[in-house]
Amino acid sequence: MSPAPSTRVALAKGGALLRITLDVPKGNVLTMAMMREIESALVEHRDGKIKLVTIRGAGGHFSFGASVPEHKRDSARDMLTTFHQLIRTVAAYPVPIAALVEGRCLGGAFELALACHYLFAKESAVFACPEIKLGVVPPVLAVIGHHRLGAPLTERLVTTGAEITGREADARGALTELVPSDAELDAWIEAWFDKNLQALSSFSLREATHAARAGSGLLVSLGAPLDRAEKRYVERLLPSHDGNEGIEAFLEKRQPAWVGS
Repeated sequence: MSPAPSTRVALAKGGALLRITLDVPKGNVLTMAMMREIESALVEHRDGKIKLVTIRGAGGHFSFGASVPEHKRDSARDMLTTFHQLIRTVAAYPVPIAALVEGRCLGGAFELALACHYLFAKESAVFACPEIKLGVVPPVLAVIGHHRLGAPLTERLVTTGAEITGREADARGALTELVPSDAELDAWIEAWFDKNLQALSSFSLREATHAARAGSGLLVSLGAPLDRAEKRYVERLLPSHDGNEGIEAFLEKRQPAWVGS
């Protein structure tokens, strides 16, 4: 018997809007299975008449991030490969993809949101990449954060695991728009879509999306620089004591015992 899907996929606006909902509340954890479901939905609809894709989480949170058990030594390499493939698909998608964020958006989920073309969030949303607290690092944030957040903030987030709110992200120019705290996200984005994208030529929108991304340098950073970051993770963190101790300590609900290597 096949496992239940971890996402919901639906078309709206006469097929012009594709909704992808992460649907394993409350954490909507990004397992490799969920990553592949998102990838599959994007590939399936790539050549349709859509003008916008939205990704959001069910149950009040976007996602608590990539699966911590899948960060363990025996699965981390496959997890990174699967995740980075998804990030590249999202970043290079031919029409805009919008992350709709409320609640917590952590780790790989934050990286996924940053790879999207649009980032909408409620002011109380919480963003962070706490990987350093588990003894590892977030490769995607490290290579594209300076494009989306600026270098000083990116370096602070990567090296401390600090949190920022939706309002703080908006003040730093990281959001496309701040969503009212009482808004229902699906209805709100439909109104935004009607105002901003509905009347546009789908062909011209694809050309504009390509032009904006090709000109930003973000796709370049997701090429060789991300390959190098992934390689360093695999060759240095995976064999290390601390890179495994932090994951094991989290899963065992105890304080890590770092040794500095």
